[in-house]
Amino acid sequence: MSDELFINATPMECRVALTEDGVVNEVFVERTLKRGLVGNIYKGKVVRVLPGMQAAFVDIGLSRTAFLHINDMVWPKGKTTPNVFELLQQGQIITVQVMKDMLGTKGARLTTDISLPSRYLVLMPFGNHIGISQRIESEEERERLRHIIENIKTKYLLPGSVIVRTAAEGIDEAAIDQDMAYLSKLWNYIQRKKRSLLVPSLVFEELPLPQRVVRDLSLDKTEKIYVDSDDVFIKLKEFISEFMPQMENRLVHYVEDQPLFDVHHIEEDIQKALQIRIALKSGGYLMIDQTEAMTTIDVNTGSYVGGRSLEDTVYRTNMEATEVIGRQLRLRNLGGIIIIDFIDMQEEIHRAEVLKYFEAVLEKDHAKTKITQVSELGLIEMTRKRTRESLEHLLCDSCPTCHGRGFVKTAETVCYEIFREMMRFTRTYPHQTGFVVVASPVVIDRLLTEEAVAVQDLSHLLEKSIKLQVETLYTQEQYDIIFG
Repeated sequence: MSDELFINATPMECRVALTEDGVVNEVFVERTLKRGLVGNIYKGKVVRVLPGMQAAFVDIGLSRTAFLHINDMVWPKGKTTPNVFELLQQGQIITVQVMKDMLGTKGARLTTDISLPSRYLVLMPFGNHIGISQRIESEEERERLRHIIENIKTKYLLPGSVIVRTAAEGIDEAAIDQDMAYLSKLWNYIQRKKRSLLVPSLVFEELPLPQRVVRDLSLDKTEKIYVDSDDVFIKLKEFISEFMPQMENRLVHYVEDQPLFDVHHIEEDIQKALQIRIALKSGGYLMIDQTEAMTTIDVNTGSYVGGRSLEDTVYRTNMEATEVIGRQLRLRNLGGIIIIDFIDMQEEIHRAEVLKYFEAVLEKDHAKTKITQVSELGLIEMTRKRTRESLEHLLCDSCPTCHGRGFVKTAETVCYEIFREMMRFTRTYPHQTGFVVVASPVVIDRLLTEEAVAVQDLSHLLEKSIKLQVETLYTQEQYDIIFG
């Protein structure tokens, strides 16, 4: 499987798409005025300690105070979990790192267990061990890397833990040494800078999106990295030359007239990722409904009747859906609780195969996923780690007409609400001689046609005149009743 990275950058925003075998699987968006916070290190002040929640709110200079839980704090290992008051007091100055962006109405989530990633390593200054990525399966390679880290760590007198990333597999000691030298300089710089800053202050800002994605996602299977911005291309070339020179020949400056994302159909895939319904090639489809509490995904056969039997049709649809669901989770960056309703299958072997294949699909995901259980109703319940806004929340607002409900009242329902309101007003203000109903064109049209007799009867019953007035700017549910 071959990967390609496409980087579209303007002064206002940067977008990065990751394709695998020509299919867009992940999209990252960073806007200049709303840069992500994950990885940033701040010097902050504790403004409130919450003993009941074992947590605290910390002012790090953002529009909302950030949240720090006891489980994300450093304390002497081996001890039982302390009370939050043993570690934090109101007004205390602490150094923290953002582990989750501000999402919706929630402030950023923090940790005191600082981690500094490089191409091959992650330095955690307050830890005490050496870790090797679980994706490096060879025991011989794991031992080689562990031995290298032990030697180099002593050389640079680095504190804490060092985690070896998957990208380090097969990499020689000189390249790993270079990474360690960079992390050593970075940690010393952070230590110096935080001593000189006021509170609250940004101590260290994570790399811009292009460098960050190339550092974290581009593996040996990445064939090309296309960049359509002169400025970003120059900066990325310098970054790659410094930290991953083996990838220099894969960086391509895209200078054609036609937009990069249009040529490779990425723009089209982004638009599709904002739709609720996703078509399957077989004729089946998915319905993806994202709410604040959870995301639900429903699999349907649709027009697909290609199997030898109903069971075969259902099985084939579910197998195709697993691949598409895995892709959509990554493309939309869906996180939190996810419930998947595959089509019911009678054969136990089919249910087992679908689940096994889905687990294999999820292994490609860079975010941490976990299938918690398959319920008695056949629903797959899973979680996916959420560290940034989903694509929908990033690119869209709730509909001002339905306010995120996904539906509006019918014109008929609004008409009957208007009738009840006029009856209520008549009892409250009996001396008024008439009403003027101001509403949307579709509601007024119904009052003049299907409900014309009802309007006439109500006018006679209430002994008041009823006039109708169109307001083109009103939504279907909006109306006003004016005395007149």
